[in-house]
Amino acid sequence: MNFSTIDLIVFASWILFMMGFGIWISRGKQDTSQDYFLASRSLPWWAVGGSLIASNISAEQFIGMSGSGYVVGIAIASYELMAAATLLLVAKYFLPIFLEKGIYTMPQFLEQRYDPQVRTGLAVFWVLLFVFVNITSVLYLGGLALQTIMGIPLLPGVIGLALFASTFSIAGGLKAVVWTDVVQVIVLLLGGLLASVLVLEELGGSFWGGLSTLYERAPEKFDLILDRSNPEYINLPGISVLIGGMWIANLYYWGNNQYIIQRALAARSLREAQVGTAFAALLKLVIPLIVVIPGIAAFVLQADIQKPDEAYPWVLSNYVTSGFKGLAFAALIAAIGSSLSSMVNSASTIFTLDIYQPLVTRNGHPADEPSLVRIGKITAAVALLIGVLVAPMLGNLDQAFQYIQEYTGFISPGVVAIFLLGMFWKRTTALAARWAVILAIPLSASFKILFPDLPFLDRMGICFLLISALMVVISWFGRPDPVDRSITLPQGAFRTDTRFHVLALLILGVLAVLYAVFW
Repeated sequence: MNFSTIDLIVFASWILFMMGFGIWISRGKQDTSQDYFLASRSLPWWAVGGSLIASNISAEQFIGMSGSGYVVGIAIASYELMAAATLLLVAKYFLPIFLEKGIYTMPQFLEQRYDPQVRTGLAVFWVLLFVFVNITSVLYLGGLALQTIMGIPLLPGVIGLALFASTFSIAGGLKAVVWTDVVQVIVLLLGGLLASVLVLEELGGSFWGGLSTLYERAPEKFDLILDRSNPEYINLPGISVLIGGMWIANLYYWGNNQYIIQRALAARSLREAQVGTAFAALLKLVIPLIVVIPGIAAFVLQADIQKPDEAYPWVLSNYVTSGFKGLAFAALIAAIGSSLSSMVNSASTIFTLDIYQPLVTRNGHPADEPSLVRIGKITAAVALLIGVLVAPMLGNLDQAFQYIQEYTGFISPGVVAIFLLGMFWKRTTALAARWAVILAIPLSASFKILFPDLPFLDRMGICFLLISALMVVISWFGRPDPVDRSITLPQGAFRTDTRFHVLALLILGVLAVLYAVFW
């Protein structure tokens, strides 16, 4: 990409500003684990919602989902659209339970509901998943974007992104991560929309004209529900995106995933957390315009690319005019930096509070608050370092977004079963949860080996049903837990306020129209 002087100034200014802002925010008080890992539980609703989107939207979406849009079309947007519906469920039914328990982490909730073994088992899984799948894939995709757009070799680009994210993910904890997210989500949305608007105007003379042109030239890319004849059915198996495995993927990601839920746990109240989560759901409806439409446009324009994940950089290089390239590229780097910092902070949180702290406490050396903060910072740095070393090894991926979804799906069916039954069925036992932890990955791997043609979303749905059935059998016929740890909430715990109801009705109405039109 040929950057003009103004593009370079805009891009460099943004990077330097965010690094400086992150360092400045990090200078605040971080004396306790609540300060460092939960931003002192002080976040308003708009910070919760903005940070949720900034943490979620990254190179996975800009690069990976645009690549999938190039291949499959708007069907890939089901991840975004169904996420909006999932966020409403999480806000109404999950958050009252999590916030009432006063937890810091998802594994901590599992110990309160089950026992320490369940907590430790899933804590280890989560740390490995964050480091070796999430952090590494975001670094790889970000490095790929830098290589494609600016000609920076992959490894130096990955190192640069890690250094950028480290300025507000290590020293400042969640507070620095969230407040930099709030600033970055503005540029992320504006810069991302800019790229889509410009390529659509090139295609059809206007935004709506461009969308019409896309539909006329590639109507096959505008099916939200794929039929079996579509070669991408194995990745998005028809009606399963509405009533099948897509729910497992989304409930896991939005309801049980530390680096997402951590923002709601840090809210100043339950109502602020719920409205902030609904606000994030509303913003999710806009994301397909930013991350899927450019991929379809690249297909229609017969982009000269080697693999689908180069679609978004190609659009940025060829259709974003001088003077705006710096802003659009800054949006991409903002998204990468926000997600990286969130993942690193959450991997650090789980390792410190769910693995390190229980271990040293059992050995008779309880960790004090300053020690926990120090270990958290060290863990964050190590997680980034490992990501830098592993990221270049992902170079053979075709559609990175699908890779992330599939391999996260090895653990998500078991996790969702453990949480759902634990929260909403009082009889669920710790033994049943331990078996779910043990069997989740082997069961998913067996299905992948024995039934390679089974769509992975369907595999996730089947594994969830099997694990849930096993947990019910073990809990029903086995010995009950010696201590009753079931969830009991006060009457009216699931009530929500008017702000939430208005947002929910608007979101569900838009979803109904979209699926009716593009079925």
